[in-house]
Amino acid sequence: MKKNPIFIFLMLSFSCFAQSADDICGIYYVVDPFSKESSQCEIYKNSDGTYEGKVVWIGNPKNQDQLGLVFMKGLKYNPKDNEYQGGKIKYPGKSGTYKTYVRLTNDGKTLKMRGYLGISLFGMTVDWKREDHIRK
Repeated sequence: MKKNPIFIFLMLSFSCFAQSADDICGIYYVVDPFSKESSQCEIYKNSDGTYEGKVVWIGNPKNQDQLGLVFMKGLKYNPKDNEYQGGKIKYPGKSGTYKTYVRLTNDGKTLKMRGYLGISLFGMTVDWKREDHIRK
């Protein structure tokens, strides 16, 4: 059976764009859009198959009590939309819970997190940058 080189090339090309649900897992650096303080968050897979986020490093020593805080829960990967949906996020220091969805961009180096009340139109998107280790 002779293999068509164009077919093989196309299959390999499309496989490069495929995203695994666990691609979101990792450490991210973020600057709070309100306080302008920096932190690192870890996103990991929960035992129920959803994804959660917790604070693993904080730049401001006054906020060390937030280390370990699980602030995001319930994200589920939707391969059709290529994003993580259905999550809830708790903003430290503010009352209430916000809905959230997340999308990886820039070959997985950037996470775009959208938090909103009610409908997505009433919200804010914050870019998180992937890092390879937790800061000291």
